[in-house]
Amino acid sequence: MKGKHLLVLAVAFAVLAGLVTPTAAQDQKIVTIIYTQEPDNLNPMYSNMWFAIITKELYLVGAWDYDQDLNPHPVLVTEIPSIENGGISEDGTVITLHLRDDITWSDGEPITADDFVFTYEMITSDANTPISRYPYEEDIIAGVEAPDERTVVVTFVEPFAPWLATLFTYVLPEHVLRPVFEEEGTLDNAAWNRAPTVGSGPFVFKEWETGGHIYFERNENYFGPAPILDGVFIRIVPDDASQIAALLSGDADMGTFIAYSDVPQLEETGYINIVLVPSGYNEAWFFNLDPETAHPAMLDVNVRRALVMAFDRWRITEDLLLGRTYPPASYWENTPYASPNVEPIPYDPEEAARLLDEAGWVDTNGDGTRDKDGVELVLRYLTPPRQVRMDTQVIVQQEFAELGIGLTLENPSYDIFWNSYAAGGPIATGQFDIAQWSQNPAFPDPDTNYFLCSEIPSEENPEGANWSHYCNEEVDALLREQARTVDYDARVELFHQIDELLSQDIVWVGVWHDPDLWAYNTRVQNLALNGATPFWNCYEWDIAE
Repeated sequence: MKGKHLLVLAVAFAVLAGLVTPTAAQDQKIVTIIYTQEPDNLNPMYSNMWFAIITKELYLVGAWDYDQDLNPHPVLVTEIPSIENGGISEDGTVITLHLRDDITWSDGEPITADDFVFTYEMITSDANTPISRYPYEEDIIAGVEAPDERTVVVTFVEPFAPWLATLFTYVLPEHVLRPVFEEEGTLDNAAWNRAPTVGSGPFVFKEWETGGHIYFERNENYFGPAPILDGVFIRIVPDDASQIAALLSGDADMGTFIAYSDVPQLEETGYINIVLVPSGYNEAWFFNLDPETAHPAMLDVNVRRALVMAFDRWRITEDLLLGRTYPPASYWENTPYASPNVEPIPYDPEEAARLLDEAGWVDTNGDGTRDKDGVELVLRYLTPPRQVRMDTQVIVQQEFAELGIGLTLENPSYDIFWNSYAAGGPIATGQFDIAQWSQNPAFPDPDTNYFLCSEIPSEENPEGANWSHYCNEEVDALLREQARTVDYDARVELFHQIDELLSQDIVWVGVWHDPDLWAYNTRVQNLALNGATPFWNCYEWDIAE
């Protein structure tokens, strides 16, 4: 008996250390997924971090998701609204959702139209500071109503083309969170945000060991097809090397954000599949254009052009990414919405030097760094601590030094890097000059709120998502026009205009085209990954005997 107790203690210690799954000793079916970034929040109202967004699909479903072919797939609703089925009004301003009559939360409580209205109220409430209120702002949505418990009516101010990709991608449990809101006056600090023990997905949250793992077990009250797995175990690892080691040893079943340089050794195993999934993402530089926080040089478009011309992005894609991708020209790269008139800014250090000289940034004191009006050209370059990004930083630092540009390299942890303005995030609050990360539009829809003037964060607008502080009234008007344009060809043309203006203003610069790269053990069956909602069919996942 003593030996048995010691074994139990050893297993318990291993679980706490994140070394094994909580049910490894019970021979249950559990898929282990490796994350190299720890989610910053499990309430999607407070996060735009990719790892947090995809995790949501396990425990908190929306009105619909997307299947493997990126077709909308009804989840909480009986069908996708359309003009033909009466779900969309003839003028396109009213969308009616008809909810299934069998949907329930994991605690058995029914999911009703009131949960949808509550979600809308929480996102728009001034008492909360969500990561963004888009697209629920009053200039887009006039109101959300529940005429009965099975019907949700959304009334738009004018037709809103990207509703399918942006509306009710998640629904919050009113019966759990309404009491919190009434007692605390906000959801910002709700325990549910990090421990959503009541959810609506195929799995339900069980535990989160910070820095170690997050575990979800089967939701026995799931209203959809019964999940085959007993649980999904997300292991948090510190770097790419740890992820690769776990995949090679068989200690992990799935991983993503795989470095291209690691693909060959994974493919050679014969038991790891590599899948490249288009997702609209591009790794990019985002420039800080806030005159209050940015280096003064960043406010000159010709200096920004010089910085891009001094950076050999093709060297990055060839040497670090094995030539498997390329520097994108467009925020909408490899889609019809990318303008054919936009091309990548070339690598041309001589022209970069000329532009800097012309802008007045020259080395007047002989210290090797350009300066102007007593200000040294030393910029803050921030990116999360992913190895390929840090390697890119070092290469850029060397290239820039040859032109007399100084760089201070910083690598905030993921949970800090992605913090909102209200939480003091370094990017959201403008504590950078160049920041690098991977971003996409509302894929598969081209809509984005990043470049909207109204999304610039401030003390008065802490939920803003435009961390570059970029505001071009012409771009703003075009973005709002495309959102109300339902004609496909006309909308494509509007995005071409937007793309050309962004290229002209040099606020966004693609470093490499970044489709999702997944690796998974062949023992995992029934995966149907896509670039919008990759875990959409997690209830069908299985493990081969």
